[in-house]
Amino acid sequence: MQKLESVQAGTVYMGRLSHNDDLLDALSELCREKGVTLGRIEAIGAVQRARLGYYDQHTRQYQFFTLDQGLEIASLMGNISLKDGSPMVHAHVTLADANGRTFGGHLAQGCPVFACEYILQVFSGPDFVRSLDEQTGLPLWS
Repeated sequence: MQKLESVQAGTVYMGRLSHNDDLLDALSELCREKGVTLGRIEAIGAVQRARLGYYDQHTRQYQFFTLDQGLEIASLMGNISLKDGSPMVHAHVTLADANGRTFGGHLAQGCPVFACEYILQVFSGPDFVRSLDEQTGLPLWS
């Protein structure tokens, strides 16, 4: 089932996270503090190590892997919507090592920030609520 809604761009926040913050937790807390339930997030910077996920479509489970090294955040992009009544940051990230090799996946807890600058754009419009999609096994917008 397709979901298509019109949303309006609102306030844009720019800032930086603190050294040692967990990247996903800090972005999620920012959304809770500002009351953001609909929006998008972008970030660049670096992490001290990373934990990323890959959704296995056959087993319908996330497989997580850890990269135990300092990495550049080449790109982080995601959205904010509601899950279980609270803001949920759903983000994917591309990370680069010292040799320019890249790794990517679903941003998971376990990525301590070295330095991170973000842009958070708030949208207004109808609620985008995540619920279990039987076809994929994922919490998608319903």
